[in-house]
Parts: sequence; structure tokens; C-alpha cells
Amino acid sequence: MSETNAFDHDAALAACAQGDRAALRRLYEQEGRFLLGVALRIVRDRATAEDVLHDAFMNIWTRSSTFDASRGAGRGWMVGVVRHRALDAVRANTRTVSVDEDALDALQGDDVAAAPDMADAFAVRADLGRLDECLARLDTAKRNCVLYAYLDGCTHAEIAERVGSPLGSVKAWIRRGLASLKECLA
Repeated sequence: MSETNAFDHDAALAACAQGDRAALRRLYEQEGRFLLGVALRIVRDRATAEDVLHDAFMNIWTRSSTFDASRGAGRGWMVGVVRHRALDAVRANTRTVSVDEDALDALQGDDVAAAPDMADAFAVRADLGRLDECLARLDTAKRNCVLYAYLDGCTHAEIAERVGSPLGSVKAWIRRGLASLKECLA
């Protein structure tokens, strides 16, 4: 049995709900690195991911009493808290407009060296739009499995548990979903 499976997340969350700081520390020591990875895959910036993790553990501490083991696993609940905080951070960052002053000056002046970088940025933005369109074309099961795997960083077994489907089906949905995305994006 792996170390993660031996750890009782549900009991630790229940202890947090009772004000046990040591339980929160155990949760952090057990899952901090994994949850930081989840946040990092979403926000794509280490400092922001660390902020997300901090905020998520504050939420875990203050909202642990709302965890209901009958509705899902403790680890999954914690991943959900991190995921929501990370998505909030992404949304907050997209509301602010960052301007690359050097690129702006280059576009206004004679120096066009920054122009390819700007073109690359627009190309990436267009590719993300295409990816969203292609994801929307997938059926719900395939789309959710692909997103759980590549956005949340879940293992195939964790995805199977989340969606309540056999492991083989989840693997097939991910494989077919990725093939459909590749075809759509080609």
C-alpha cells in the first residue's frame, strides 16, 4: 500500500474541523508538494502557485467542517479546494492587462526586433482559443477525463474514482480524447 493510501485524509480533515493544528500540519506535509503541483499546472507560475497553496490551506483549515466523507475522498476535496483557488487566481490575473513596455516601444519605433515575440504571443492566444473549441467538441466523459489528467494532474486511478467509471474506460476515454484533440488541432 502506498504512503498516500495509508494516510487518512478524512480523519485529518475531521481533526482540523476540531481545531487540531497538528492535523493541518500533517495534511500539508503529506499533500503540500502534490497540491503545489496541481496549482502550478493551472497557474503556470511558481510564486502564484505558492500563494494559491497558502490560500487553499487557509480554506482547508477554515472550511474543513464542511467536508463530507460520504460525498467523496478527503484528498479529492483538498484537490478541489486548490483547483478552485488556482482558477480564481487565473481569472484575477486575466482581468489585469500587463503591458510589455519594451515591446510597445519597439513597435512604435524603428526597432522591430520585438515584433516576432508579439506575433508569437498572438499565435499562442489563437492556439488556446482553438484548443477550447476542440475541447468543446469532445463528449463530456472524454473532456472531463482529459482535463482531470492534464489540468488537475490526476492519475488514471484517481480519475476513475472521481467519475465512478472503470479504470479501463477512463484510459480509453483519455486516449480517444487526446486523439480527437490532435486531429482537431492539426
